[in-house]
Amino acid sequence: MKPNLSHTDSSGKANMVDVSNKTTQLRTASAHGHITLSEETLRLIRENQMKKGDVLTVAEIAGIQGGKKTSELIPLCHPLQITKLDVKAELDETGVTVNAVARCIGQTGIEMEALTAVSIALLTVYDMCKAVDKFMVIGEVKLIDKIKIDI
Repeated sequence: MKPNLSHTDSSGKANMVDVSNKTTQLRTASAHGHITLSEETLRLIRENQMKKGDVLTVAEIAGIQGGKKTSELIPLCHPLQITKLDVKAELDETGVTVNAVARCIGQTGIEMEALTAVSIALLTVYDMCKAVDKFMVIGEVKLIDKIKIDI
């Protein structure tokens, strides 16, 4: 017996889930990620000396843009009316930590938008620092929580 998979049709083909019967809810998701950088790269970011500019601000803006494009990047994601997308990139002792919070009022979750925002922000840090750091590692991208509230 085949398992009942939500994103396949009766013949096993990929299929976008029909959420039209789901209730509209306030949905919030938080995600987190980290990129490990060299001490020299950390110094250059801290002193805003990276040739491509302000790494943290550009990463935050890129994360917001990426989160808004999630349904264009991930084939079976529904396009959502995002009401808030907050991305924060901060230096820590070993690199840059990125946290994102995504919110919408809708019939399906917004966790992929939060995860995409974090991922794109981290990739932007990588891109902006690749000329000076050949050993960067992106890791620990994970969903922190997701909340649904009936409205």
